[in-house]
Amino acid sequence: MQYWLVKSEPFKYSWEQFVKDKGTFWDGVRNYQARNNLRAMAKGDTVLFYHSNEGLEIVGIAKVAKTAYQDPTTDDDRWSVVDLKPAKALKKPVTLAQMKADERLKNMKLVRQGRLSVSPVTEDEFNAVLDLAS
Repeated sequence: MQYWLVKSEPFKYSWEQFVKDKGTFWDGVRNYQARNNLRAMAKGDTVLFYHSNEGLEIVGIAKVAKTAYQDPTTDDDRWSVVDLKPAKALKKPVTLAQMKADERLKNMKLVRQGRLSVSPVTEDEFNAVLDLAS
């Protein structure tokens, strides 16, 4: 199993809406590195759900429900989506400021490459986030 992080602006698609919908396909990715990360996801992988622009915090954990397929919002075959379903909300959100201040997360892609909308997370980074959320 691998770990990932996806970003969503809460005014466009919030954790609360994701939970209400009971899942979604993750579309709109138009960066090749982020797309390649989507394509590397496997069913059952664990995904951190991050609110970008507003909040700047990890708010929940999702699971990959279906691996990459053609993005249904475009005819351009360069772009892919995966299906995600919510697993659980974090006890308390973990802010970007907390992550930047935590030595365990100094190499996390979110901290080092902040504009990437879909990024891998190591198991140690995932566990550090869970520790900060408890």
